[in-house]
Amino acid sequence: MPAIVVVGAQWGDEGKGKTTDILGTRVDYVVKPNGGNNAGHTVVVGGEKYELKLLPAGILSPNVTPVIGNGVVVNLEALFTEIDALQARGARTDHLKISANAHVVVPFHQTLDKVTERFLGKRAIGTTGRGIGPAYSDKASRLGIRIQDLFDESILRQKVEGSLKQKNELLVKIYNRRAVDVDETVDYLLQFAERLRPMVADTELLLNQALDAGKVVVMEGGQATMLDVDHGTYPFVTSSNPTAGGACVGSGIGPTRITRSVGIIKAYTTRVGAGPFPTELFDDMGLYLQKTGGEYGVNTGRPRRCGWYDAVVARYAARVNGFTDYVLTKLDVLSGIEEIPVCVGYDVDGVRLDEMPTSQSDFHHATPVYETFPGWKEDITSARSFEDLPRNAQDYVLALERLSGCRMSVIGVGPDREQSIVRHSLLD
Repeated sequence: MPAIVVVGAQWGDEGKGKTTDILGTRVDYVVKPNGGNNAGHTVVVGGEKYELKLLPAGILSPNVTPVIGNGVVVNLEALFTEIDALQARGARTDHLKISANAHVVVPFHQTLDKVTERFLGKRAIGTTGRGIGPAYSDKASRLGIRIQDLFDESILRQKVEGSLKQKNELLVKIYNRRAVDVDETVDYLLQFAERLRPMVADTELLLNQALDAGKVVVMEGGQATMLDVDHGTYPFVTSSNPTAGGACVGSGIGPTRITRSVGIIKAYTTRVGAGPFPTELFDDMGLYLQKTGGEYGVNTGRPRRCGWYDAVVARYAARVNGFTDYVLTKLDVLSGIEEIPVCVGYDVDGVRLDEMPTSQSDFHHATPVYETFPGWKEDITSARSFEDLPRNAQDYVLALERLSGCRMSVIGVGPDREQSIVRHSLLD
């Protein structure tokens, strides 16, 4: 049975949560394989809006088992705050499973994140300040604290001491901050242990057994392809691999078990934080897309930078992730725009490039080459078939399909679960 990867194809905020939620009505397990509470999903069900950060979007589907995979870094305080908020709204959360191998975001990670950003000044990355980068740094440096460590106080204390020995030197002598106390940190972490214990499992085994039993598993990547630490616009990226390959590593599901790789992409483009963005708009149209599309971060409330659809990025993401399908979201936001430009290539110092530049410097200086398509005035939020769309909207979708190197299988025409046009099933 299928293991399906759902991945953002731009810089995040494309609508992965809605797509996973739609799939969740027909799947058995939904896995978050990377990231932390730095990247959120907004899901609208029956007119009710849910903002999810650490929890997989599938948690809102009653027959789905939601899983936080080994590749995630978990802020336990944020996790239980989110669980409590869902429970207060009547949502079920007792079926959540968390990998024993997932790493923990400790308060000193957040401290380091914030002071490091301030220290960088004009070279700041634009992180959320939630300690995600420092937690992944500790993981790579073999100084990390894992979920399983909370159930052995002796091991936990050893790991906290080892991690803080270096960090306190840095905090006190470089950043002029007070040292972090080992006992306070251990006590902080232990307060979550008993509530956490029933949720912890060997999720790698659980998911593979589920596939063996004929269950359907969806892996929903956080962030997006252009924020991937290897394949994104480095250094303005996240600290994990939110691509299809990263979903395998972060869930413990082997690549040969993946049957569909689904890219989520907006009908225009947005980005949060610093970094190059060739199609960014600095005029009234950029503000129009921001306001009409509700382009504000789920976690931070930061306004998203907005620009036209970038087919070069779409082709690159399709290639890196091996996409079998694209889900095009927020097509309705473009209604009422007379002419809609699409970036089909870049001009770099007078040279036309049709694919992603190898050099980050070239990408930073790339000027979009646009092809313009006629827009439509009709409200399309009630469309439920491709034929319901105005002719110009159909032509726009078909043009994006041709330019992006992957079929547009689902089209979003509004935020609600039901506001989707399915051209090709993502499960069959």
